[in-house]
Amino acid sequence: MRLRGVIFDLDGTLVNSLEDIADSMNSVLREHGFPTHGLMEYKAFVGRGMRNLVVRSLPEDARGETRIALCRDSLLKEYGMNCLKKTRAYEGITDLLEGLDKGKMERAVFSNKIDHLTKRIVEALFPGRRFPVVVGAGAGMPEKPDPTGVLSVARQLGIEPERLIYVGDSDVDMETAHNAGMYPAGALWGFRTEEELVAHGAKSLLGHPLDLLRIINEENRT
Repeated sequence: MRLRGVIFDLDGTLVNSLEDIADSMNSVLREHGFPTHGLMEYKAFVGRGMRNLVVRSLPEDARGETRIALCRDSLLKEYGMNCLKKTRAYEGITDLLEGLDKGKMERAVFSNKIDHLTKRIVEALFPGRRFPVVVGAGAGMPEKPDPTGVLSVARQLGIEPERLIYVGDSDVDMETAHNAGMYPAGALWGFRTEEELVAHGAKSLLGHPLDLLRIINEENRT
């Protein structure tokens, strides 16, 4: 069946946001008197929403609901001020989007990042409505890997799920694609490992953003 569009994860897929996330979370941890974490540790912490980031960052004996809520509120404020300080689109993404334009492939973003921050980052780094549909957490949608959000995006695009590729860099992204009946493509330039992507069902692995154009061409020739 011919592929007609691509839904992208945001963090670790379209943009490298790890430093801004780590800096913001570490600032919150210092504010509350807890030890901070290194950049590489945050690669394992991100991907399942802001609350889960807070839980994973806090010491195990400090994960009470009141503390989690306080730190989440602090993080929302801190990250809101910092989310575009160091975050940049990955090399090759702009060329990929131009290739998708030429191929008349629809595009969208669905992220576990808070909705207004997802939209803000996409609008800042990809101006000109490169993505007609952009949805993040808290927009009336459950977080990934629940497929409700990406299926809603598919309906907004007017494309059947089986005609869409979902591109992401983590286990939760591959699970989301499978749960929605979409083609799961793993981005190797992101935050997680090839082994994780394969273990969670990646149908194709992308070493560079432009590899996606090759996958689309191959699938649409069969």
